[in-house]
Amino acid sequence: MTDSHSPAIAADLCHIRFSYDHGSTWALDDVSLTIHAGERVCLVGPNGSGKSTLARLIAGLTAPDAGEVTLLGHRVFTDDGPNAAEYRAARRGIGVVFQNPEDQLVTTVLEDDVAFGPENLGLDRETIGKRIQQSLDAVDLANVRRADPTRMSGGQQQRAAIAGMLAMNPSMLVLDEPTAMLDETARAEVMRVLDALQKRGTTIVHVTHHADETLHADRVIHMQSARIIEDAPGNAIAQCPETAESSAVSDPHHGNHPAASLPLLSDLSNPSTSATDAATPPAIRVSHLTYRYAGAEQSVINDLSFSIQRGKTVALMGSNGSGKSTLVRLLCALAKPDSGRIEVAGIPVARPKPANRKQLAELRRHVGYVMQHPEHQLFAETVAEDVAYGPRNQGLSETEVGERVREALSLLHIEHLADRSPFDLSGGQQRLTAIAGVVACRPDVLVMDEPTASLDVHAKARIHELLQTLRNRGVTMLISPHDRAEAETLSDRVVRMPSAAETSQPDGTRSDSMPMDVTPVTPVDIPRPALGDSPADRSTGGRGPAPSGTAASASTRKQPTSAPAVDSVRDRRSPIHRLDPRVKMVGFLAAMFTMFAVNTPAQLALGATLTLAVMLAARLNPVRVLATIHPILALLALMSLCNLVVVRTGTPLLAWGPLSITDDGVMIAVLYTCRFALVIIMGAMFLMTTTPTAMTDAFEALLRPFSRFGLHTQEIALVMSLALRFIPTLTGETRAIIDAQAARGGSIETGSLGQRVKAMSAIIVPVFAGTLRHADNLSLALDARCYEEGISRTHWRVFAPAARDAVFAVAVIAYIAAIVVL
Repeated sequence: MTDSHSPAIAADLCHIRFSYDHGSTWALDDVSLTIHAGERVCLVGPNGSGKSTLARLIAGLTAPDAGEVTLLGHRVFTDDGPNAAEYRAARRGIGVVFQNPEDQLVTTVLEDDVAFGPENLGLDRETIGKRIQQSLDAVDLANVRRADPTRMSGGQQQRAAIAGMLAMNPSMLVLDEPTAMLDETARAEVMRVLDALQKRGTTIVHVTHHADETLHADRVIHMQSARIIEDAPGNAIAQCPETAESSAVSDPHHGNHPAASLPLLSDLSNPSTSATDAATPPAIRVSHLTYRYAGAEQSVINDLSFSIQRGKTVALMGSNGSGKSTLVRLLCALAKPDSGRIEVAGIPVARPKPANRKQLAELRRHVGYVMQHPEHQLFAETVAEDVAYGPRNQGLSETEVGERVREALSLLHIEHLADRSPFDLSGGQQRLTAIAGVVACRPDVLVMDEPTASLDVHAKARIHELLQTLRNRGVTMLISPHDRAEAETLSDRVVRMPSAAETSQPDGTRSDSMPMDVTPVTPVDIPRPALGDSPADRSTGGRGPAPSGTAASASTRKQPTSAPAVDSVRDRRSPIHRLDPRVKMVGFLAAMFTMFAVNTPAQLALGATLTLAVMLAARLNPVRVLATIHPILALLALMSLCNLVVVRTGTPLLAWGPLSITDDGVMIAVLYTCRFALVIIMGAMFLMTTTPTAMTDAFEALLRPFSRFGLHTQEIALVMSLALRFIPTLTGETRAIIDAQAARGGSIETGSLGQRVKAMSAIIVPVFAGTLRHADNLSLALDARCYEEGISRTHWRVFAPAARDAVFAVAVIAYIAAIVVL
């Protein structure tokens, strides 16, 4: 029992031990820590010291092997083991933000994602609506509430993840390196949000490698080798050598190094050089480069020209989404520009057509590429095998390969990891391994995308030492750090990525060519309950959260009839976009299946008329629609050719040996091809006008009657939603692994057909490992947002068919009737 005058305790951990390998090694060893309500505590220390593990325990996302844990007054773990009911109760008052926000986003509509946690808490829709508005205002994303968060910049995604937690009104917020992958501007915005939360009394536990992020902390907990070695006031962190960084690093709360003060990358077109440099061809030469993503309205890179002299190191700065990573991929021939010329190490990458196989093979011998996310670049069984991949592709003997591997591992001080699996390493160790794999190829030109992100001060020092060594060897380097002081230390020149546009896209997402996170955050007050007075406590009359399935729980989770808060953002979507997803799903499926019954030109004309009408009503560009399905249309064209020669009835029009084409064959080929094309076009339009969230909501609503027979419709719909949400993520990860192999001279792009097939088969293991990683992170995200199997959730979106739905339904019914009559 605490003294009435002492602050309440938010988290109390006593003699905690935790192991990932059943006690062979300890991630936490006899750790005790007390965090009081309203405190802002930072956890610091080197990679692998146990910070993230401790944060997960404080967040209630995992249980220790030994010790005692009390969270928000709930004794969740004792000598008797974990108490599941107490863990569920505690998590209702704890918010969690991970380093990678992408794995925390569960839907493709921002306001729906923010609503997910409050829905699981069973709050009424009016309260959810207010929470959405207040949370998005707090992180300055209210103007993009209907945008797809998976397409936002890293800074916006992290703020979206924070908004999702704020909407749950937590008493305590735990953040695990939330700014590790963010630029200075985006990092400052996240810190402003934390400052606002601190002022209103929210307990904050923040894992960080940035010393300047501890300036406003009440306490700084320093960890090393699975133990707490120091518990110091926030202003004492500079005295600790393990986390102290250069005093030149800018304070993220003030932003001392605005990107606008840097020269543009295009300024390197005419750098001041010595006579010797002027006589030597540049290592990198780019002329009038333009690139635009498929379907984008603006170019991410627009008419860019620059050159970098041999042996020089250039640091490329820019906000998240400014196009830095895209430029890097273009320089490494992993993407094709729309126009312009690129020459790297004297090899034409795009001039004016892409490099051929021979040129690509030569390019891989001279250019090294370190990706932004190191876990995407690793695919071998051991660290040594992964590092050896590039040298082997260069045709070196095994003796030479072994020497290269030993040298690269030694340069980065990771010789002890040689026999470890790269998938079992920490994030910092993975980054060092990925860099070693590129260094082992001994490139003349090295391109590194955020090489020191997520690294502690010691690991950063290793990278700095490596870059200085390579610089002395005359290697040309283009690096893309987030830290201005680090960039100035490591490079001959710091430049800024130019923007091709300065305005947002109409749908609320932003062009990748522009600074995405430049708007200052203006938080609004979100009433925070006192400790022990969580939203769940209020809904159960102060008795604490009731376990799911109990009468109290069920009574508090009924859907009220009150409407949500009015959305201040006008819905400018087309009538087809705004259809009730249940009506739309049934109507589209009915129309598509009916098209299989089309057998006459009149029926085909009617089907084409309906398809065109829907396209016009949806305000879709026909060229864009066809572009999304052109591979399938090509397959249909091939099928129609087969029909031409297979059908024997009718009048012969053309004969060639045993083959003949008849008028019936032509008619059937055209008819079959057109009706299948209409079905595919209708399906594409449905996908283009319906978010995955709306699809799964409709699917769940249509299946709900079957829940009476024991079908878990809510869980099935959630699995469908998550699958639709993460398929693009896994596709992108597969592409990244393919790029990683190609960048190190793999036969996946330059080998024979057999070699390519073999190389493609090698990506199965890392893709599978990536799938498991995403699944693990997703399960933690669902736990953090209080999702439990079988709970009765409030639904923020309640379907209410309107007049347009009736019009659409009548049109589909009339179409079906006309097909039958014809």
